[in-house]
Amino acid sequence: MKTNSFSLRARRNSFRFALKGIYQFFLQEPNAVIHFVATVIVFAGIFYFKLSKTETIALILAIGFVWVAEIFNTAIERTVDLISPGWNADAGSIKDISAGAVLMSAVVAAITGAIVFIPKII
Repeated sequence: MKTNSFSLRARRNSFRFALKGIYQFFLQEPNAVIHFVATVIVFAGIFYFKLSKTETIALILAIGFVWVAEIFNTAIERTVDLISPGWNADAGSIKDISAGAVLMSAVVAAITGAIVFIPKII
């Protein structure tokens, strides 16, 4: 039976594996470049317009929301491809729904960005 004892080595390995996963995501996922560029642009806007802490937090949460959705989408798509390598309508539906979650998070982030940045630009 496995025990749930605390181990610094196990915690360090957990972080190492998580960082490896993020690294693999950046290497293998073309959309990561798009999200990275958008993130850099938003952070440039945060500094350029000297946004408030509240505005900055809203934008950081929106950006994080998109990143997490994209990483989960990638994990779901790869899992589906592993389980069902051939064409399968249900597998396609699962992947479409997962991609839809990314799209929704991006729309929410864009709306958040518009609410914060449009008044500053005008």
